[in-house]
Amino acid sequence: MSAPAHRIGVTDKPILYSFRRCPYAMRARMALLISGTACFIREVKLSHKPEELIAASPKATVPVIVRADGGVIEESLAIMRWALARNDPEGWLEREDRVLIETNDGPFKHHLDRYKYPERHASDPAEHRAAGMALLGVLEARLAARANLCGDARGLTDIAIFPFVRQFAETDRTWFDAQPLPRLQAWLSDHLQSMLFSEIMVRLEPWRPGDAPLIFPAS
Repeated sequence: MSAPAHRIGVTDKPILYSFRRCPYAMRARMALLISGTACFIREVKLSHKPEELIAASPKATVPVIVRADGGVIEESLAIMRWALARNDPEGWLEREDRVLIETNDGPFKHHLDRYKYPERHASDPAEHRAAGMALLGVLEARLAARANLCGDARGLTDIAIFPFVRQFAETDRTWFDAQPLPRLQAWLSDHLQSMLFSEIMVRLEPWRPGDAPLIFPAS
């Protein structure tokens, strides 16, 4: 799907609509950063989404990329693959397990939301925490013989899944740290402490029309 260029405006760089704490936006930013894809970044306040975002993508969820030619990419995984197809210096695309990512984005995200936001979903958080833990056990076993999910080096699978494991862990960090998941906990710690993650978590003020352009990644 793409929006007409005359509605979006053609620029010399893509425009990235993002939200700092959104796990989907995190993984998109990490792929954009590692690929060296410079963008104009627009931090979105989710309670007051800019009209420009809605015009580009009526569903108005982040992340969204408006390419320099006016075309639109609306899904985080599509943004990751698009950026890495342009430049993939660490070979992330060679380490993509689509089934593992689909499990993360489907069943695990379902249980994560109902564990983290039980009031919103009228759910039993203990039930969904246990179901999420069962899925994390698959990742723990996967890490038994390797540092990352598809080998010793990080790849697309790790970066696609890591922000959601982070969110699960942070829901009750004391409890999570006490669980028998030593390999997964070490994996999570490594990604949290990486320079890549640090650089994509810079705090930005919500974008408003007329603001001076901000380039991501910052030079």
